[in-house]
Amino acid sequence: MVLLDVKKGDWVRVLKLEGGVGLADKLTQHGLYPGDCVRVLRAAPLGGPLLVEVHGREIALGRGIAKKILIEESQCESR
Repeated sequence: MVLLDVKKGDWVRVLKLEGGVGLADKLTQHGLYPGDCVRVLRAAPLGGPLLVEVHGREIALGRGIAKKILIEESQCESR
């Protein structure tokens, strides 16, 4: 499953960042790492970005990037 498939409000755990070293570097600079719990806050209409929460911060991710973040449904605790 990928982050783009997650419903608003759901917490999930990041398994893997697919898309090469450049994408992984960019996401880790924003504090998003494999193993982190992430919550989808909002999905903009008309193909706009997803707003996600990770470690108490909000990050906007384009849908193309969200398709490259593999996740698992998890018992992540609300933060």
